Formats: sequence, structure tokens, C-alpha cells
Amino acid sequence: MKKLLRIILIVVIAAVALIGQRWYSYVTNMTDPFDEVGINLQSYMPAPLRHWGCMQLKQNFGNKTLPPYGCQSPDSGTKWVD
Repeated sequence: MKKLLRIILIVVIAAVALIGQRWYSYVTNMTDPFDEVGINLQSYMPAPLRHWGCMQLKQNFGNKTLPPYGCQSPDSGTKWVD
């Protein structure tokens, strides 16, 4: 039983690490704010991490492009969330 729990724990930790790394590489990238996988991962993150991710994307892309889904201001879909 302990061996099974250890294997499950290792698999869960590995999955969290892979998903976290993929999300982090999306929000800190400099090439494509419209990566579909990154946008989906961004939408699953807790609110503080989503906000931080949007601020990172805004810092990297700013006025160069429209904000990706989830980082748009509630007032206008063409402005970044603050």
C-alpha cells in the first residue's frame, strides 16, 4: 500500500511540475501570447497566478498586440486588465 501511495504521489508531483513549467514558459515568453495551450493553462490557474501571468504578458507585449483571452479588461476586449 505504501508503495502505491508513493507512486501516486510521484506521478502527481511530476504532473504539477510539468504543467507549472509549461504555464510559466507561456507567461514569460517573448514570441506568442496567443498560444492555445498557454491560454488554457492560464484560465485554470488561481486568481493571483492568473493576475501575475497577465501582468507578465502585458509587460512583454504591451501595446504591440491585443491581450489574449483572460487578460482583457472587463470594460473593453481590446485593453489589458489592470
